[in-house]
Amino acid sequence: MASVITNATSALQSLVDKVEERFQNQCCIGAGPGYASPKEAMEGPREALLYVTSIYTGTGRGKPDYLATVDVDPTSPTYSKVVHRLPVTHFGDELHHSGWNACSSCHGNASAQRRYLILPSLVSGRIYAIDTAKDPRAPVLYKVVEPETILSKTGLAYPHTAHCLASGDILISCLGDKDGNAEGNGFLLLDSDLNVKGRWEKPGDSPMFGYDFWYQPRHKTMISSSWGAPAAFTKGFNPQHVLDGLYGKHLFVYSWPDGTLKQTIDLGNEGLIPLEVRFLHDPSKDTGYVGCALSGNMVRSFKTSDGSWDHEVVISVPPFKVQNWILPELPGLITDLLISLDDRYLYFVNWLHGDIRQYNIEDPEKPVLVGQVWVGGLVRKGSKVIVEKENGQQWQSDVSDVQGKRLRGGPQMIQLSLDGKRLYVTNSLFSAWDRQFYPELIEKGSHMLQIDCDTEKGGLAVNANFFVDFETEPEGPALAHEMRYPGGDCTSDIWV
Repeated sequence: MASVITNATSALQSLVDKVEERFQNQCCIGAGPGYASPKEAMEGPREALLYVTSIYTGTGRGKPDYLATVDVDPTSPTYSKVVHRLPVTHFGDELHHSGWNACSSCHGNASAQRRYLILPSLVSGRIYAIDTAKDPRAPVLYKVVEPETILSKTGLAYPHTAHCLASGDILISCLGDKDGNAEGNGFLLLDSDLNVKGRWEKPGDSPMFGYDFWYQPRHKTMISSSWGAPAAFTKGFNPQHVLDGLYGKHLFVYSWPDGTLKQTIDLGNEGLIPLEVRFLHDPSKDTGYVGCALSGNMVRSFKTSDGSWDHEVVISVPPFKVQNWILPELPGLITDLLISLDDRYLYFVNWLHGDIRQYNIEDPEKPVLVGQVWVGGLVRKGSKVIVEKENGQQWQSDVSDVQGKRLRGGPQMIQLSLDGKRLYVTNSLFSAWDRQFYPELIEKGSHMLQIDCDTEKGGLAVNANFFVDFETEPEGPALAHEMRYPGGDCTSDIWV
């Protein structure tokens, strides 16, 4: 009898092994969206299109914002041109950041599809879903989630960052309530059909400010950052509002995926207005970075031996001492950052200074500056703003024209090609801030640049063959903001 049981058990185990092998093979054949790993993503196809949120809100032109499709295929006859424009249905939205309904976090789900680009409207609170699958070159509107629906079910407004979840749901950070109060912020949860499910965070676990977020599932952690009260920042930047406590200086650590606020990290004066949050792409790593705009510091967050999270400043961009500006010191204003998919390079921009930087972060605790390029800013040659160096000399940056065009504003949003060799740059931050710091952007609109990145030794150079000028748009000059590839990118995809 014992031998019969043994043989039966062996046969059953053999059958189980075959079923598992067949299931695994089928999963590989019918894999879901994105890539199995960051390394696989780096080996993906070269980008051919870019979707760019393009803004008329705040410009006085009386037109709806739109999604621009830009041809970035150098073999195409329409290379470096806007080839399609999809206007949204309302006025005054202020399209801002965007995300996908599904990304590499859903790679194991063969039924999932990266199809809908989610466009939150920072000012109106409306959320658009754009179908990019029917014709990637000419996407169409799929669905609109109205602000009244979101408010009635969650009390949230001012939606900002959208990330897809492995569950198929979509998580969106919201920065305030309908009146723009910071204490009204939280996280909106949409299901896969773009229906409002409710709030993600646990009751009572909404901190004072919100902004960006990134989750690292293997560490069961999400970290969010803090811009400020919408009632303040939508009117432009007022330094007094910082002193009044209307801007943030904290990171918020949540347990993932249940939404319990575990820890609040006070960054102090070294971390005023922490904006974009990025973890390393390797899901086993516990290191993340956040750019603190007003302080000009790059802060590294990391897990300690007791399981809590700590932070340290690893890069500092000192303010310039200047003449002929509203203040005696000009901060760099770090407004965007990203990490290459191999976790070797960190890129960020200084919107007011006007430079883009590349750091080697193979030692995450000691980033090394390996590339820098000036593409605008308030201290460029010909500007009235002049830097006073410690030795008493005066200085201004050299900014070259591109295709005979004078560069406007400063570098703001960035997106990196999957292979890490091309960095795309736009220059609009937020219409009210554009009007305040770079009024020329309101008059003449944005442009998009491509920066060539040396991924061996480091180094940055403007690609003279690429220039997208939003001054010449059919409905008038527009403000170009965030960029997305149809196939995903290093600022939207998270691996589990």
